[in-house]
Amino acid sequence: QVTFVESGGGSVQSGGSLRLSCVASMYTIDQYTVGWFRRDPGKEPEGVSCMSGSDDSTYYEDSVKGRFTISRDNAKNTVYLEMISLKPEDTGVYYCAATRRVPNVHSMCRASGFSWGPGTQVTVSL
Repeated sequence: QVTFVESGGGSVQSGGSLRLSCVASMYTIDQYTVGWFRRDPGKEPEGVSCMSGSDDSTYYEDSVKGRFTISRDNAKNTVYLEMISLKPEDTGVYYCAATRRVPNVHSMCRASGFSWGPGTQVTVSL
């Protein structure tokens, strides 16, 4: 499985912005569907935003629509998540995942069983 190293997290106040990055190791991700997942304490990671490797279509979980933007740079094997207007409920550890075994981006963000990297912590305070 593709694994990533995530970075860019931090502690910000509500309304702040962050840009997360994740770099894939040992794989070229240009044909992969990729996604950002957030793990809340005591829970499994859940999909926040996903992006197709074939047509660059995207999916966003309802609570982040209009605030988060996923993008990718295949030449750098890197996926980004631009986050604005952050809210306390965005707090969590963020991870990347990639696969070619899902039919669409919605399925990607509902998938599980990935090998997770170290993740990057995002903390949003009031």
